[in-house]
Amino acid sequence: MVHVKQLLGLKGHEVWSVDADEPVLEAIQMMADKHVGALPVTRGGELVGVISERDYARKVILLGRSSAETPIWQIMSSPVVTVSPGDDVRQCMQVMTEKRIRHLPVMQDGRMVGMISIGDLVRAVIEEQEQTIQHLERFIAG
Repeated sequence: MVHVKQLLGLKGHEVWSVDADEPVLEAIQMMADKHVGALPVTRGGELVGVISERDYARKVILLGRSSAETPIWQIMSSPVVTVSPGDDVRQCMQVMTEKRIRHLPVMQDGRMVGMISIGDLVRAVIEEQEQTIQHLERFIAG
C-alpha cells in the first residue's frame, strides 16, 4: 500500500500558499503560474483554509464579485481537512470522497509538509495496479 510520504517523495514537498487577507486575484494568478488547482491559505503562518478553482467559480464568478476586491478568507474552504505522511492512498481517497474535496494539505508535527490532489492519488493507484498485473503475469508465465 502506497502512503502519502511516498507520494511526496516522488512529487516533492514544495507547497505554495497565500495569505487569507490577500485578494482572490492573487490566489488565482498563483494557481495559474504554478499549474495547481488549489492553494493552502495561511494567516500568521498558520493553515486556516484552502482556496480552489471551484471556490473561485462558485463564490466569485457566479456571484458577480470582484477578484481584485474580495479577500481570500471570504471564499476559502474552512475548516481544513488534512492528512499525515503515514496515511495511505485509500484512506486519503475515502476522505476526499466523503468530504467532496480534491486537495489535501499534508501536516506533520504541526507544520505543512506538502499537498496532494486527487490526481496524485489516482496515479498512485494506477501504478500499483500495473505492478500487481505485471507480477501476476510473470507468475502465470513462470
